[in-house]
Amino acid sequence: MATLKNSVKLGCQYLLNHISTLILIPILIKILRLGPDQICEIWSSLHFDLFHILGSLLMTIFIAAVYYMSKPLSVYLVDFACFKPPASYRVPNTTFVEHMRLNNKDNPEIVEFQRRMIQRSGLGDETCTAPANLYIPPIPSLEASRVEAEFILFTVIDDLLKKTGTKNKDIDILVVNCSIDSPTPSLSAMVINKFKLRTNIKSFNLSGMGCSASLISIDLARNLLQVHHNSCALVVSTEITTPNYYSGNDRSMVLINCLFRIGGAAILLSNKRADRGRSKYQLLNLVRTHKGADDEAYRCIHQQEDSQGIKGVSLSKNLMVIAGETLKANITRIGPLVLPASEQLLFLFTLIVRKILKLKWKPYIPDFKQAFEHFCIHAGGRGVIDEMQKQLKLSDEDVEASRMTLHRFGNISSSSIWYELNYIESKGRMKKGDRVWQIGFGSGFKCNSAVWKCNCIITTPTDGPWLDCVDRYPVSISQVLDP
Repeated sequence: MATLKNSVKLGCQYLLNHISTLILIPILIKILRLGPDQICEIWSSLHFDLFHILGSLLMTIFIAAVYYMSKPLSVYLVDFACFKPPASYRVPNTTFVEHMRLNNKDNPEIVEFQRRMIQRSGLGDETCTAPANLYIPPIPSLEASRVEAEFILFTVIDDLLKKTGTKNKDIDILVVNCSIDSPTPSLSAMVINKFKLRTNIKSFNLSGMGCSASLISIDLARNLLQVHHNSCALVVSTEITTPNYYSGNDRSMVLINCLFRIGGAAILLSNKRADRGRSKYQLLNLVRTHKGADDEAYRCIHQQEDSQGIKGVSLSKNLMVIAGETLKANITRIGPLVLPASEQLLFLFTLIVRKILKLKWKPYIPDFKQAFEHFCIHAGGRGVIDEMQKQLKLSDEDVEASRMTLHRFGNISSSSIWYELNYIESKGRMKKGDRVWQIGFGSGFKCNSAVWKCNCIITTPTDGPWLDCVDRYPVSISQVLDP
């Protein structure tokens, strides 16, 4: 019965996805069967004169010109670079637990709780954190935060500029996002000062936007590129871990210590026609969903002070449920833009049966593997990846890039989706024409999606964060969860 059901579904999908071809073929065959005399007779019967021909030609040119002028400019991803922390920043899980033990001698319960969390987190022994967090006690000072920010931002931007051959004066737009650390002058001003960017650069600094902020930055840059023709935009995404360290005993707030690690990415976007040939990807769609109007969603990731006045970020127990609901809202909007007609009709039919006919059918989850070849889901934690795999009915291979990024680098906030994209490239899996779905989640609560199409033949990277370790991956789930 299951085989018959799948065969019928595949047949319907083929029929709907190729309906225009099936309609046009009989018409084309009919035309080809006509002889030269019959074609001339049909043409002469239309009674065209020179005035009508010229008028039709001018109207066609006018419509084409209006369409061309109103069409959004294509946005290309020229290339991107990911920050690779030095080996001296490594914090193996056993080192992390010992560090927690030395910092919480009077509270062994909270140490044991964190030990269990790190054991189940999916993080490996090569993740890295800022040196300030390894002191006993940690030193979350403003100066230490600035040193970490400069190291990440300057390194990753320098790598990107060298890869693309881009000169500093060629950058027209700069967008930097970092959720917690928001110094004065801003991080974007720090970048402008270091690289001596132009005085008329359009610069933006986004803070407090959470782990989905990279796609918000991409959206902002895309909108600016629609207005400013023949321009390049530099987007930089990071999270500074030094001020993120929580030294209290609230269980909902110590999870940040267990999951977050150091990382960052720089992305070069362009709307120049000359950059199309050398660009890796083209941006097809970007959809943002915000559930901040709901109080529970708004507070599920919340920066606050605990009962002792110690500042940190609290994670709600309902985070996975809220993430799933926000993803569904995002799917509702992005589905019609990317899914084939067959999947859209199946989704619509199920929706009508459930909402109008009030029948107790399970919600139909579209098969997004018909729309995308690759998935880059924010590596927020093992639970986040598990929930997204379940919601989207993805295979282990589909979420491999996310799981391995979490294992090798930890939760590196908004930049994680770029490490995942680099993993796919490093494995040699990206082909010209492939479509990639990037999904980011963040405080607020937000779910943001971006769809990219591979624009060229991707060669295996000769640099980047995976260069010296990609051959060891993937590791099995049992390896990830072993104590």
